[in-house]
Amino acid sequence: MSVVPFPAADRGPSLFVRWFRGRTWFLVLAAVALTYALLAGLRTVSDFDLFWQMASGRWVAEHHAIFSTDVFSYTAQGQPWIYPVGSGLLFYAAFLLGGYSLISWLGALACVGTVALLLRRASAVAAVLAIVAVPAIAIRTTPRANMFTVVLFAAFLSILWERYENGTGKIWLLPPLMVVWVNLHLGFISGLGIAGLYAVAEAIRLLGRQPGEERRRRLKLLLAWSAAMVLATLVNPWGWGVYRAIFRQEEAMQVHSIRIAEWTRITITSSSMQQALGLRDPGSSTWWVLLAAAAAVLVAVFRRQWPAAILLAGSLGMTMLHIRYMSILASIVVVVGGAVLAAELGKIRSRFRDKQLATFIAGVVAAAIILLATVRSADLVSNRYYLSRDEITTFGTGLSWWFPERAMEFIERENLPPQVFNGYETGGFLLWRLDAKYKDFIDGRAIPFGPDSLDRLQQIQLSPPESTVWQQTAETYGINAILFSLPRYGGLTQAAAVLPHFCSDENWRPVYFDEVSAVFVRRQAATQALIDRFPVDCATTPLPTAPKSSDRGAEFNRWANAAAVLLALNRSPEALDASTHALNVFSGSAALWYIRARALMAAGQTGEAERDLLQSAALEDRVPTWSVLADLYRTQRRIPAAIDALEHLAAISPDPSGPLLALGYTYLDAGKPGNAMEAFDRVPRATPAGAPNPAVAEADNGQALAWSATGDLAKAASFEEQAVALAPQNPNYWNQLAHFYELQGRAADALRASERAAALSGNPRP
Repeated sequence: MSVVPFPAADRGPSLFVRWFRGRTWFLVLAAVALTYALLAGLRTVSDFDLFWQMASGRWVAEHHAIFSTDVFSYTAQGQPWIYPVGSGLLFYAAFLLGGYSLISWLGALACVGTVALLLRRASAVAAVLAIVAVPAIAIRTTPRANMFTVVLFAAFLSILWERYENGTGKIWLLPPLMVVWVNLHLGFISGLGIAGLYAVAEAIRLLGRQPGEERRRRLKLLLAWSAAMVLATLVNPWGWGVYRAIFRQEEAMQVHSIRIAEWTRITITSSSMQQALGLRDPGSSTWWVLLAAAAAVLVAVFRRQWPAAILLAGSLGMTMLHIRYMSILASIVVVVGGAVLAAELGKIRSRFRDKQLATFIAGVVAAAIILLATVRSADLVSNRYYLSRDEITTFGTGLSWWFPERAMEFIERENLPPQVFNGYETGGFLLWRLDAKYKDFIDGRAIPFGPDSLDRLQQIQLSPPESTVWQQTAETYGINAILFSLPRYGGLTQAAAVLPHFCSDENWRPVYFDEVSAVFVRRQAATQALIDRFPVDCATTPLPTAPKSSDRGAEFNRWANAAAVLLALNRSPEALDASTHALNVFSGSAALWYIRARALMAAGQTGEAERDLLQSAALEDRVPTWSVLADLYRTQRRIPAAIDALEHLAAISPDPSGPLLALGYTYLDAGKPGNAMEAFDRVPRATPAGAPNPAVAEADNGQALAWSATGDLAKAASFEEQAVALAPQNPNYWNQLAHFYELQGRAADALRASERAAALSGNPRP
């Protein structure tokens, strides 16, 4: 949709007006959007799903067959698994041609291609929206199968909207594109969905016209086209069976929504609102896309543009439930929302008497958007954004820093015995890097491993080697080696609690250690020679081991991750030294200041730790930072500071119930039961929907203690009764209830509650 030229002023148009008239304005903004998209999409390969997809492509290419059951793991061998293999074959071919660098470029081209498709016939307003939406698109065009859905959805949307608006869209292209899509990614269902919406809207529009031969002809064509779209989805190795994979994906959605970040819902907190105002932060684009979608819905409803309103509102709702759909919403906002808002702004502009003023205002907005894209692009190229946000990727091409490439080389070179235990994020890379020599414990394909696999994995990863859970797992699957993934963004979070236990265990010995990974083997006759040749000591092994790099991002991550690993190994002086090296490279990382503060606390330097925690909080509002600050203030009995920290923590936390409970007990410690009651009263309202009841039960317990402090024992007993009703297996609540009954003189009730507490504690009364 082109921009309507502004009428000339009486004294003739100025140079400024002439420049920003017609298509020129759109072309300038579109060029900025495409350049920004290229830079946002060009980054190191970082997504772990890519590698099991590449391994699938290699397996198909080598075996000349397509599998329908799992062939990659030793824990889900033979379980049903259907997934389009076209994307894996393409990535595998790209790797053979140009390695990881070419794959990085594919991600950049996917981002640029998506934006180009969205702007194929758009307006200056749509170009502005595209610039705003680039980060939301770029995050989904990281190299993995899903990036094909982003590109193809943009193509479908662009063609269908053009067809709906003026009847010129080449919808004959869509069935062959659907054949490609169904063999690349399961997201083809979104293309089928938007095609179905178009068919319904077009049918309604045709039926609303006067009867006639032309209407019947067009309805027949629409029916034939719709049938062709459905039939196109069957051109895949499994035919109708591909839909079983989609149904299984939906069945796993509940687990994904809790455990996997991209499937979680969008929550609005004070922290997210602050992010929306941080224009330099590309993450703010999420909130501006949501705002643009909501505005376009309101305009579409007001103008009775029902197809546009339904499409925008439906995609907005889906995105609020699952943030993964943000790229789809962004595409719809640019194409459909851009058309709706451009028409409305055109009407508003026509009411301006001073056309020069209208053009000047539009020019200022355009200049501001261009400046924003320029600053953000500079932050990407300089790695300021990636380092400050503690991202797992950096600007440029190649393999991301966090993958355990050197550990894989060690496993392959030393021919370690299978089976190797690995975490969720490293399974795909293990499959790809070690080829058919090793199978994995788990990887990013949640479906073959079952809906409870992530819960089981977490339980195993948090269990020390002497635990029954770990020993049973090792014996059941014959595990002989462990790959610890130690990047500070996630893997180290799981490993930090148990790593020192494995380091001191006699049955499991470390044979390899670097700043992003570690390898342990089971002590047995077959591995004793390996243990003797590589006598790694967790207390003294030097970190980092990677050579110094001239690349700023690589050098920062080398030292920053070494600091995090050294902290997990209780080597706080060395962690401090490593953090200093990292800060000399880049000092704007809130996560690094947090790591440094934890090392200072471990060394007993609480004053310096508080300073660094406050520095971390000034750079970025992070839940871990404010949580440690609150704990520090509570330990030091600095009650006002602790209360302020907990209030802030509750405001920014996705689950405020924990901070509110701590706030209530802090008020109790300060002798302020009234304030404690208010804090505990906020817990039920703050507890996420569907969450278990322990937080609410604990709030009732806190209410009971607060009412007891005021002398109202009846109220105290009533709240404690609510606590035991919600958590009847908690002996502490029963003991507290017995105490309140006893104070009221209710001896029989007190005895029964006391006996229940003793039975639950495993110490029944004689």
